[in-house]
Amino acid sequence: MVINEWLASPVYGNPLLDWLIALAIALSINAVVAAIKWLVDARLRVLAERTHTPVDDSLVAAVLRSNQLLVLVISLAIGAHYLELPATLMAVLRGAAIIAGFTQLGLYLNALIEFWAARSEARARESDMAAATTLRAIKFVAKGIMWTMLLLLALDNLGVNVTALVAGLGVGGIAVALAVQNILGDLFASLSIVVDKPFVLGDFIMIDSYMGTVEHIGLKTTRLRSLGGEQLVFSNSDLLKARLQNFQRLQERRVVLRLGIVYHTETAMIERVPELIREAISAQEGLRFERAHFAQFGPSSLNFEAVYWVLDPNYVRFMDLQHAVNMGIVERFRAHGIEFAFPTQTVHLGSMPAVSGDAFGGVQSRSG
Repeated sequence: MVINEWLASPVYGNPLLDWLIALAIALSINAVVAAIKWLVDARLRVLAERTHTPVDDSLVAAVLRSNQLLVLVISLAIGAHYLELPATLMAVLRGAAIIAGFTQLGLYLNALIEFWAARSEARARESDMAAATTLRAIKFVAKGIMWTMLLLLALDNLGVNVTALVAGLGVGGIAVALAVQNILGDLFASLSIVVDKPFVLGDFIMIDSYMGTVEHIGLKTTRLRSLGGEQLVFSNSDLLKARLQNFQRLQERRVVLRLGIVYHTETAMIERVPELIREAISAQEGLRFERAHFAQFGPSSLNFEAVYWVLDPNYVRFMDLQHAVNMGIVERFRAHGIEFAFPTQTVHLGSMPAVSGDAFGGVQSRSG
């Protein structure tokens, strides 16, 4: 009897029992969502990884983005419908539930976009790095559109005149664009990089005197990992203005080999040098010989120039072949007694001729 009276006692215009029922409804909804999230994380995620279809994996990724605080706000608003509350308080609860609901929906959609973009990018990296770079831009645009649409829908449900808001944003956007034109310049430069593809993720590029591997193309900056290990950060707009060398798209390497031999080399050996160089180059697989000539008379050497092509763009392979060619030339020159030249100077010393006194303006004396 006492308990019934206590439960029937009014609290802010509603019996205490109604408050308890409303709270139980809210907590039950929150508990059910938490249980589903735990079940998906502990059980279903392992099962989804074993299947070949990516649909269940994407659903698992979305469910795991459930935010208990947002769910609690929504469940409290649902439970409040069991009570008779002032219109102002109900409007506040409704507004909070709308904001929380659209935010939670955005988290679900964002997880789906992230999952499919990451999966598509991983597949693109195996065959086409340019496509992987494009997918990053598509992901950013998709997220921007998604959050913009959710924001407009939320404002519309809150009673805001979205049409007037969009018109106002259009006028204000011009002023904002002028204020942040440098940032927008980098943003459009990022889109230009994605569309034109002067480089993509994984490319080894050189910008002025800096070089490294592209590891991130962002909205404002592009980041390279240099050969020394440090990260190089460039503004996207500066990148488009700079002269850029993309070594990743190198198909063949042209090598110009220059060397000199001593002047006292016999004429027959001088004529043999281009042939010996050709033999050293042709002996290596993966090279294409182009020419070898006696190029010029140097200050202290007879200079030769040869050109050949490395058919493999890999830098380590290029250095290995260049090492082998150089060693082959050294061996052949030594076998034929041909000496390499190095900078020398010859100084000739001689005695000065005797000079009479008249040559120095001297005066000769005569005796009496």
